[in-house]
Amino acid sequence: MTKRNEGNGPIVFSRLSPAKTTIVYQTYWRFAAERQAIFFRKIEKAPFPWTTDPILKRYKFTNAYRASDRVSQYLIKNVIYRKPNSIREVFFRILLFKLFNKIETWRLLEHRIGQITYEEYSFERYDQILNGALRKGCIFSGAYIMPSGTGTFGHRRKHRNILRLIEKMMNEEVPLKVAEARSMQQVFEILLSYPMIGDFLAYQLTTDINYSEITNFSEMEFVVPGPGSRDGIKKCFESLGGLNEVDVIQVMAERQDEEFNNLGLNFRSLWGRRLQLIDCQNLFCEVDKYARLAHPEIKGRSKRRRIKQIYKFNNEQIDYWYPPKWGLNDKIAT
Repeated sequence: MTKRNEGNGPIVFSRLSPAKTTIVYQTYWRFAAERQAIFFRKIEKAPFPWTTDPILKRYKFTNAYRASDRVSQYLIKNVIYRKPNSIREVFFRILLFKLFNKIETWRLLEHRIGQITYEEYSFERYDQILNGALRKGCIFSGAYIMPSGTGTFGHRRKHRNILRLIEKMMNEEVPLKVAEARSMQQVFEILLSYPMIGDFLAYQLTTDINYSEITNFSEMEFVVPGPGSRDGIKKCFESLGGLNEVDVIQVMAERQDEEFNNLGLNFRSLWGRRLQLIDCQNLFCEVDKYARLAHPEIKGRSKRRRIKQIYKFNNEQIDYWYPPKWGLNDKIAT
């Protein structure tokens, strides 16, 4: 239960902790509902723009559900669920794709190499292709920043150190260790033990691997707040009381139906799939950006005041398809 002040005043969690919210807390839920509404308006071929919100109309934000984002969709459909589908080959493809996290880089490798497999992997061949691509532009996504790995693997170019990292993980049977893990946290800890992989990246990779058949854990099992998420939590909460940031994300996931109802919001879930911990974590990151313009008076951990990425219309249609084990794809077709 919660105790609410009238109007837009703070909300005090009376269960678990006396955490006090700010006005951005309500914005979190409004943002989630409108961003998901935009997702469905696109699918239903409503005319552009798909929102009257001036911030959402102008700037780029990820989807309410992480698995609906363009890069995640490409990973699921074009990288994970294809042959060869052995644990080693699927793990190799996921790591290779996600450590660059750029569709264009994957397409370039496929164009030059053909079918991407670890069985036919060659450091020299991959290095040659990636080194050539660097002369024409960036081969990495800006979604998250990895350390260069120079001190660990000795190469001056980051892509070479990434290839060596993947080789090390494959040689040390990490795919099988991950497949035998009994929890998402155990997968996270295995990945975290390797150089160049910090907490945030280890959690993202754990989530990506869990899209495949290598593991099959609930996304409600484990969460790691990233830097942007911590900023969003700081803006949503005046005080966390006795909760920590993981607790807060768990409470948001648990309370989502009640909060949408309290605010009179019609949230269209992902064909019956509720927001998971990874989604609630990600929404904090997006609301941190949104609040820079919507609530500039509310300060987070960082000093950022602008949103860098302007929305650019992409007419490449996405036929949404999710991990089959989620049971969504027949519903989408219907």
